[in-house]
Amino acid sequence: MTELRKMAGDAGIRLDDNMVVAFEQYREILLDWNSRINLTAITDSREILIKHFLDSILILRWCQIPQNATVIDVGTGAGFPGIPLKIVRPDLQVTLLDSLNKRVNFLKEVSRQLGQDNFCIHGRAEELAHQKEHREQYHVATARAVASLPALSEYCLPFVKTGGMFLAMKGPDSQQELEQSRHAIQMLGGTVEDATVYTLPDTSGRILYSIRKASQTPAKFPRKKVKITKAPLL
Repeated sequence: MTELRKMAGDAGIRLDDNMVVAFEQYREILLDWNSRINLTAITDSREILIKHFLDSILILRWCQIPQNATVIDVGTGAGFPGIPLKIVRPDLQVTLLDSLNKRVNFLKEVSRQLGQDNFCIHGRAEELAHQKEHREQYHVATARAVASLPALSEYCLPFVKTGGMFLAMKGPDSQQELEQSRHAIQMLGGTVEDATVYTLPDTSGRILYSIRKASQTPAKFPRKKVKITKAPLL
């Protein structure tokens, strides 16, 4: 984990000894569970450090997340970026949302072993975002997913308080999605503040889209998954 500490330090993110130990423990649990259920296709130790851990915490380089902010990680999978963010920023109140119960069981176990008080929820974003206790209740929503930016925005922006942020982590081939998404994001109450293009130490390209919640999301959004998929907002 010395390498992770150095890479994070180069990005202006300080990892103390306890954080380094937590990341090592996280990696061990991830690899152990991955031998039984499919959590990640990335199993090389260095790739995990770079593509999962470092990529997750680099959000903190580009975005100022308020102290004690509520964060919902939508479609979190094996906990990225939510759990790494919580390791580095234990003040954050993190909710991990995933639609597969096996993954949620993993998230609960990781959270327990790392001593994190995360809320681990089994559910679908398009349903949960209509519930009073979740709708527009979070300072920040994150998503690191293969869905298009219009779809991700519809899933995530309804969770965000007015004035909060939706942070979408995408690959380098997503740039044209931004122009296609501007109208959809506006319909959902958002406005694009930034698109940060960066490269990981293994030369993988990334783009972090920072979308500010400027006004309330209309009550009809998000729609059912089939509509989001077949008739994306454009």
